[in-house]
Amino acid sequence: MVETTPEYDFTLDIRGESCPYPVMHTLDALGGLSPGEVLEVVTDCMQAFRNIPQEVTKHGYRIFSEVPDGPDMSFYIGT
Repeated sequence: MVETTPEYDFTLDIRGESCPYPVMHTLDALGGLSPGEVLEVVTDCMQAFRNIPQEVTKHGYRIFSEVPDGPDMSFYIGT
């Protein structure tokens, strides 16, 4: 996975939420994207670091980048 920050259209900051909520909020937000748009998801939930990539790819979305930042992780996800 490339660790660069791509351009994105929206940010979902779900720091402080524990699983399963980061995945649920992420999938909900992705459902509102138009084709070609990218969502930045920022989380500090260690379980979400694994669960978000698994679930979003299972639902047909693409992770463009994962960028660690101290205790946080940013995912850049689109169609």
